[in-house]
Amino acid sequence: MRTAEKSDASSIAAISIEVWIGTYLKHGVSGIFADFALSEFTTSKVLEQFQNPDEFILVSDNNQGIDGFIRVSPARIAPVSGWWGMEISTFYVQPRHHGKGIGRRLLAAALEHCRDQGADVVWLMTNAENTSAIKFYLAKGFEFIGETHFQIDDQKYLNNVYALHFS
Repeated sequence: MRTAEKSDASSIAAISIEVWIGTYLKHGVSGIFADFALSEFTTSKVLEQFQNPDEFILVSDNNQGIDGFIRVSPARIAPVSGWWGMEISTFYVQPRHHGKGIGRRLLAAALEHCRDQGADVVWLMTNAENTSAIKFYLAKGFEFIGETHFQIDDQKYLNNVYALHFS
């Protein structure tokens, strides 16, 4: 694992497309979703994230390339009333690398970063149908704090919101 570099931007964008499509598009790819993924997960948008010094991006880099990453954003208001804190805004590991401890190590390092920044709470959202991610977060001490929706065009998708308190 290492801190992401600008030269990682295209790899981060590619992993984002792969994982996002695998999570949200279970029955085929429509034009609306393809257009969203191809416009949202770009090298230039990842490079924009590097412009904000408060964004923390960590990658897992094996001998062939990046197989996962996590991005922590500075304190934000969660989409659940009364909650705010640092946000794990993106956390993707290529599915073929699940079960190898990559996600566990990325999350541990991200949480350490949050503690080092003085955070009391870290929160995140995940697709409500992503049972493996939900099980992972609950096992790591996150608690369910509410629901929100991810919207593309006129389609809404239920997302769960989880938080972890540092004590």
